[in-house]
Amino acid sequence: MAINYAAQFAPKVAETFVKESLTDSACGQDYQFTTAKTVKVMTLDTVPLGDYQREGMNRYGTPVELGDTYQELTVSEDKAFAITIDKGNNADQMNLKGATEALKRQVAQVVIPYIDKYRLGRWAKQAGIKKTYTATQMESGLLEAIFDAGAEMDNAGVPLTGRTLFIPNKYYKKLALSNQVIGVDKIGESALAKGVVGEIDGMEVKRVPDSYLPAGVFFVAKWKGATADPVKLQEGKIHKDPPGISGNLLEGRVYHDSFVLSAKANGIYAAVDSTVEVRTPTVAEDNTGKVTAALGKSGQIAVYTLDGSDPRFSPTAKELPTAGVTGIKGQTIKVAAKDPTSGFTSAGVAEHVFTK
Repeated sequence: MAINYAAQFAPKVAETFVKESLTDSACGQDYQFTTAKTVKVMTLDTVPLGDYQREGMNRYGTPVELGDTYQELTVSEDKAFAITIDKGNNADQMNLKGATEALKRQVAQVVIPYIDKYRLGRWAKQAGIKKTYTATQMESGLLEAIFDAGAEMDNAGVPLTGRTLFIPNKYYKKLALSNQVIGVDKIGESALAKGVVGEIDGMEVKRVPDSYLPAGVFFVAKWKGATADPVKLQEGKIHKDPPGISGNLLEGRVYHDSFVLSAKANGIYAAVDSTVEVRTPTVAEDNTGKVTAALGKSGQIAVYTLDGSDPRFSPTAKELPTAGVTGIKGQTIKVAAKDPTSGFTSAGVAEHVFTK
């Protein structure tokens, strides 16, 4: 009869994940996915200020009905692994294949790096603020670029606390030698335990392997609340002598995802190379009422919505035909650009109100 060690080992999987993950402390946890695969996030609109009128009706201005938009978040990443450890092979190799250690190793060396890469990729490709640099500019102006990132986030109203800078090893040495960085000896051991190696411009600094960031991304600055990063399930099981196997069967599963919140996308800044740049499209309406989009590069596509949702993140977004689309007079179309090959999106969204 198989013996399931899930109850004993599952807490260790969760503990290992939190301890070793480079991205976990920077993840947003404001939305609960415990009992749901899909969560709808509502964002309320705002209205501009006007002048107060001291006579007449509507002295505060003409009332405008409060609008809202929804973003639908559906968890899709459901990954698993299975490993067998034959008793004979284990005995021949001096019992170096202990099941518990093998499972911990799998989580630490495969599962956690996979999730970290997935998150960083989503954050970088869907960042609400992107600035283009060349490799030469980054080599000579890394510090200036990092402070530019902080300034851009400030200008976008991003809170000062809760920011993290993810920088690859390739550039970390240059940053570490700078006198602008506050060392870990001053920020405390608790920060070091989360993978923080310093602080610059109010951002915790985390060094990551070069391969963790997508090709063409120099660094990413992130505010914690800009994303929802659920891990619905993380488990590890050890079965002893299950049917058909003389030895142990190791099984593991992680059910997770990462979503950039459209209303808070400016809480992520990515410094990127021009090779992966996706410019915000320009839109125009012709005399027949059709709206078309002009893109920055060939191979990219325009996606649009007519329901008020952000086309960069909305499940209702559709590809905008080259010939354009028509709408209802007064209706707003929102258009973004995407690279279907790399997954990068434009930092901004173009909007147009149909006139015909």
